Amino acid sequence: MNRYIVRLFVRNDTETNNPAVRAAYGKLAGLVGILCNVLLFGLKIWVGLISGSVAVLSDAFNNLSDMGTSVVSLIGTSAANRRADEDHPFGHGRSEYIAALIVSFFIMLVGFELLRSSVTTIFQGKNPVFDLVTVAVMAASILVKLWMFSFYRFCGKKIQSPVLQAAAADSVNDVYATSAVVLALFVSRFVSIPVDGLMGLAVSVLIMITGYRLARDTITVLLGTAPDPMLSETICDMILEQEGIIGVHDLVLHDYGPGRCLASVHAEVSAHNDIVTIHNAIDAAEKRIERETGVHIVIHMDPMGQGDETEAIRHLVLDCVHKVNPVFGIHDFQIVEQGEALGLLFDLEVPYSMKQAERDAAIAQICALIHSHDERFVVTLRVDNKK
Repeated sequence: MNRYIVRLFVRNDTETNNPAVRAAYGKLAGLVGILCNVLLFGLKIWVGLISGSVAVLSDAFNNLSDMGTSVVSLIGTSAANRRADEDHPFGHGRSEYIAALIVSFFIMLVGFELLRSSVTTIFQGKNPVFDLVTVAVMAASILVKLWMFSFYRFCGKKIQSPVLQAAAADSVNDVYATSAVVLALFVSRFVSIPVDGLMGLAVSVLIMITGYRLARDTITVLLGTAPDPMLSETICDMILEQEGIIGVHDLVLHDYGPGRCLASVHAEVSAHNDIVTIHNAIDAAEKRIERETGVHIVIHMDPMGQGDETEAIRHLVLDCVHKVNPVFGIHDFQIVEQGEALGLLFDLEVPYSMKQAERDAAIAQICALIHSHDERFVVTLRVDNKK
């Protein structure tokens, strides 16, 4: 059913890397959310007033806030589709992340308001009047929300949209909330304790926790996360398949919104190779990566000295590094003549988890150990963090 609806309203629905197609998915999901939540809000307000249930009325306003999040989602996905301009040369893709963050705040606000009304109901000790019409409306609401969850998740996975994935999670919360309200309506017929308020309290805590998790995950993406290991491996493999490239390091991926990734990487090449040949190989790798992964990449060329003496010194340095800490590694190794001295330049790979004091001590040991093999060696290293 979801696939049929998408095909009916979204042209070229399989081309999910196309910004126009992504925007069409977002608009469709936003409109579905607005229509469904307006309908549910109206019905729940009606039956909530009839039954006098605070939980039902709270659930109605929960749907009203969901309509607001649908509007935010619609605006966010539309803004993300705007072309790059002078002020935003990398486009507006991160608008989706900002929209997802706003959605998470809406969810936490709804949870807090439901918490407040539930506590009031508990202290008042009131239970709602049981009514079959109310139960029927709430049960139908659960079915609608289950379908909305399925639809949001389908669209969110298709276009890798954090906004729609957040909306899917919110729909699941609504299912829990409404189910708790229906259960409270039944149980309140047989007990005198304020079940209505207690159920509302439990659901409100669940809603706030979900909102917090969504906010945390979205903020993490905005701050910057480590690149996807599979994508990193794919990019490195494509580069190494080019003739003349002997190593790859310092891959950096910049996420400017779903489908908008920029990257940079260092490719190690022989210093004795023809520069035009190497340039052509790097150019071919850049074009292939953009064509097959959608990542626009800039490859920096690192000329590496080769020969028996260079390899022997490199292995000596690596052996010294591993004696100090076997987890460490090196790359971008170069030898530069400095008069009678030999400058050894390389990047030292150090785990993120290592404390600064431990790093400093290890670096001092490495430099001393290398220098002990040959007094001509002058070490210049740069720390490169790794997992």
